[in-house]
Amino acid sequence: MSAGHYPNSGGERVLHEASRSTFRVVIGWVPGEVAGDAGAGPTIGALMDSRAFLGLEPTHNPFRWKLPVTPGISAGGNFLFGGCGLGAAISAMEGTSGRPCVWATAQYLSYAKPGEVLDIDVTIAVDGHQITQARAVCHVADREILTVNAALGDRPIEESGQWEQMPTDVPRPEDCSERPHFGEMSGTISERLDERMIKARSFELLDGSTPGDGQTMLWARLPDVITGVDATTLAILGDFVPMGVGQALGARAGGNSLDNTLRVCRTVPTEWVLMDIRVHAVERGFGHGLVHMFADDGSGILLGTASQSVIVRKWRTQADDAKQNRDTTAEIVESLGGETRDA
Repeated sequence: MSAGHYPNSGGERVLHEASRSTFRVVIGWVPGEVAGDAGAGPTIGALMDSRAFLGLEPTHNPFRWKLPVTPGISAGGNFLFGGCGLGAAISAMEGTSGRPCVWATAQYLSYAKPGEVLDIDVTIAVDGHQITQARAVCHVADREILTVNAALGDRPIEESGQWEQMPTDVPRPEDCSERPHFGEMSGTISERLDERMIKARSFELLDGSTPGDGQTMLWARLPDVITGVDATTLAILGDFVPMGVGQALGARAGGNSLDNTLRVCRTVPTEWVLMDIRVHAVERGFGHGLVHMFADDGSGILLGTASQSVIVRKWRTQADDAKQNRDTTAEIVESLGGETRDA
């Protein structure tokens, strides 16, 4: 077992404590305790906290963590879901520093695929009286996947307020239809997310003919996570600007995230999170937007915000592939001096 200790205004702060079969971070704001085989990875359907949901594991070195990349934390494209990557880095920095996340920003550089292991190296750049400035470099061998910078800590002051308000007259999650997904999502992160559409169009209606107003709303939750919404959970849930881009364009489109910045306001116990997605603009092949995340506890509390820039990509369907094949065949036949007939 290894442990590290930093001074803190509240007394001794236990940074990291690990053994071969159990893991826990000894600090009040980390939800619950994880027990069991550290190498087993996440299990769909099990009840767990956010760290166990990801399958994030400590090592003998309190500044290095590892994340086995599994289908359950991967997107439908068979690569690590960006929100899970950011969430894992946040959880690692919280575990190493012993402080809760204030903000974290990720720059996505490459892809990690199921079967690979993501090593997360944490650097404590500045450890102040109340605030820690940290960095996490996430890599597979010598291939850097994402880099995350963050500030962590708490400052006990009396003044507080919230000026961004939760949308009103929003139907309950049980009164909203489930979000349908394009393509096969079995075993992926999408299967582990429960999403209910409030203001969104189905895939069939996204035909490119009618742009939206830039706002998309849905309820979202991680049914496996029962110990409360924390910064890691918000990072996973906050990766929704790509969806909002397709809704704003009114097209079967989405994108790959270039970055994601999470700002944590206040966390409270809540099962569902209201995702208020605002796409600001799509230009030059890139989309830019913001997600406001509100608690479903009757208080309208703003849990946090997540902003992203994404590479805009259109989804390909079987009809698209068939048309491309016909067009390619026609070009070849025409170049040979022949004629072709539309199928």
